[in-house]
Amino acid sequence: MRPTVVPWRHPPLPSPPLQDPPVPDGRPRSPARIDVTTWSDVGSRDAMALVAASVAEMVGFEIAIISVVVGEHMYSISVEGSNDATDAMAGVATPISLVLPELERADDWGRFRFVPHDRIADGDTAVGWIPQMETVDAVDAWHPLDLLLAPLYDEGGRMIGVLSIDVPISGRRPDVTQRHLLERYAAQAERTLRMAIEREELAERIRLAEAARRVVRFATSQDDLESVLDDCRDPLLEGLRADYLEIRTYSTPELPGAGSPSSGLAHELKETIRAVARRCWTEQRVLLSGPDIERDPLLDDQTHARLAEAVALLGLGSAMVVPLGSGRASLGHLVLGRKDPAMRWSPDERAGALDIARDIGQAVVNSRNLAREQRLVGELRQLAAYKSQVLSTVSHELKNPLTAVSGYVEILEGDPGITGSGRRSLGALDRAARRMGRLVDDLLELSEVEDPEAAVPSEVMDVRPMVDGALELLRTAASRRDLDVRVDAPGHPVLACCSPADLERVLTNLVSNAVKYTPRGRAVTVRVVEHPDVVELAVADDGIGISEADQQRLFTEFFRSTNPDAVAQPGTGLGLTISARIVERHGGRIEVESELGEGSTFRVFLPRPDAA
Repeated sequence: MRPTVVPWRHPPLPSPPLQDPPVPDGRPRSPARIDVTTWSDVGSRDAMALVAASVAEMVGFEIAIISVVVGEHMYSISVEGSNDATDAMAGVATPISLVLPELERADDWGRFRFVPHDRIADGDTAVGWIPQMETVDAVDAWHPLDLLLAPLYDEGGRMIGVLSIDVPISGRRPDVTQRHLLERYAAQAERTLRMAIEREELAERIRLAEAARRVVRFATSQDDLESVLDDCRDPLLEGLRADYLEIRTYSTPELPGAGSPSSGLAHELKETIRAVARRCWTEQRVLLSGPDIERDPLLDDQTHARLAEAVALLGLGSAMVVPLGSGRASLGHLVLGRKDPAMRWSPDERAGALDIARDIGQAVVNSRNLAREQRLVGELRQLAAYKSQVLSTVSHELKNPLTAVSGYVEILEGDPGITGSGRRSLGALDRAARRMGRLVDDLLELSEVEDPEAAVPSEVMDVRPMVDGALELLRTAASRRDLDVRVDAPGHPVLACCSPADLERVLTNLVSNAVKYTPRGRAVTVRVVEHPDVVELAVADDGIGISEADQQRLFTEFFRSTNPDAVAQPGTGLGLTISARIVERHGGRIEVESELGEGSTFRVFLPRPDAA
C-alpha cells in the first residue's frame, strides 16, 4: 500500500485560511494553501511534475515533492505519490522558519541534506502526516521520520524552493549510486523551478505592460476626461487583479472633479484619502492599507487608523492608494482594492500601478491643455518600446537555462543504463524543452514586431510565390492528415506591399493552424483575390471552428481556445498575435469568420502598390 506523507516532520499549516501576523512592508498575511493549478503556466507545471515523477521512478522512491518559496512560506506545487499524499500536500504552506533548522542539523550529501530520525531534539515531536510503512531489518533501514531534501537556489544564491523525497521502495537509505543520480535530478529540478519562476514573473510583466498599453491608448485617443477615466476601468481592474476601483480627479478653479461616483464614505475619510494621495505624489510612491497591514512610515497613527477604517467600510481586505499627477501637481488618485487579504500587491504591481497612474494624470493634463498631446504620444511610444524590451530581455534570459536543460537531456540520452520508462521520460522532457524553446522564439518575434522603433521593411512583391512556399512547407503535414489542399489564385502576378519574410510568417502560421485544426480527409483552401485598393489572402478550412466568444480574444497574447479539441493541440497562443501585429504594421488588417463546428476563414488584407 502506498503511504501518505508530508515532506517535513513538523505539521504544515491547516487547510482553513489561517494567516501569519502582518509584516512591516505592508504585505498581507500568507494563506495556508494555494491553488497549484493557477501558479505559473501549464507548461512549467507539467515540467516540474515530470521531474518529480522521474525522481521517484528512476531513483526508487514513493514520494517526491517540489516546493516553491513565496514570501515566508514554501508551497508544495508538484507532488508525486499516492492520491492521499497529493490531496494532503498539494499547495500546502510550510513556514520557512520550520525548514531552516532542519537544514542546519542535516548531514551534507552534496545538493541534498539528510536528517536521520534519531536527531530529533527533545520536544520536536513528529506530528502531522507521516509515512505509514514498515521498516526493514537492516543497518541502513529507512525510518518513517528520516528526512531527505535538496534546497533549490536561483543564480544569486537565494533559496527558491526545495525538492524532498521520502519512502524508498527498497526500504533503505540511498546508496552511492542512487545519491549520484539524485544529484543530477536535483540540478534538473533547480533549473526547471528557475524557469517556472521566470515565466511567472514574465507573465505578470506582460499583463502589466498590456494594461499600461491599453490605458495609454484610451488616454490619448479622446479628449473627454470622463470617457478617458471610464475606459481605463477595465484595463486597471484586469491588469492589477483588483476587485474594486475608484478613480477621482480633483477640481480646479476652472474645472470640476471627475471620475467614479461617490463611494459613500464620510467626508472626513474621503479627505484622508486625498491627503494621503497628495503625500504619495510628492514621494512618488504608492501606499498599502487595510485592517491587517501595519502602519506605513508615511502615516501617523491617526491617519493610519482612518485609512484602515475606510478600507474596512468598503468591504476590502487590502487597498492600494495610487496618486495621479503631472509634474509637481497632484491631480487625483486611484484606490485599487482586493477582497482577499491574502493576495499580496507585488513590487511589480506597485510599480506598474504608479506608472499607469502617471499616464492617467498626463491624460488629465491633456484634456485641459491640448497642446501637450505630442508629449503623450511620445510616452506611448516609450511604453510600447519598454514592453518590447521586457519581452526581448526576458526571452533571452530564458534561453540560457533552456539550453542547459536540452544539453543534460542529450547527455542522459547517451547513457545506455537508462532504458524503458526512463527513456520515455527523457523523451517527454526533451519534447517539453522544445515546446518551451518555441515559446521563447515566439516571444522574441513578438518583441520585434511590437517595437515601435523597429524599421518596417515593406516592398512591392508578388504574393503568389509566398503562397506556394507556405503550402510546400506544410505539404507533408497535410498529407499525413489526408487533407485536400487547394489554391485559388489568378494566373498573373498579384502585387502587394509587404515584406517577403513577414508575409511568409503570416501565411505559414495561418495555413499551419488550418492543417492542425482540420479533421482528416477534409479540405483547406488558400485564395488570392484582387480588390481595388487591397489584396486579399484568405485561408479557409473545414475544421472545428471557433466560438464567437473566443473570436473576441483570438489575437490576444497567450490566448488559447476554450474548445477542448483545440486545447489538445500544442501551441503557445502567440502565433495569431504575431500575425496580426505584422499585418497591422504593414498598413493592413486581418479578419476571421468562423462558426463552431463549421470551419474558419482568416482573411489578410494588404495594400496594393498603386493605392499605398
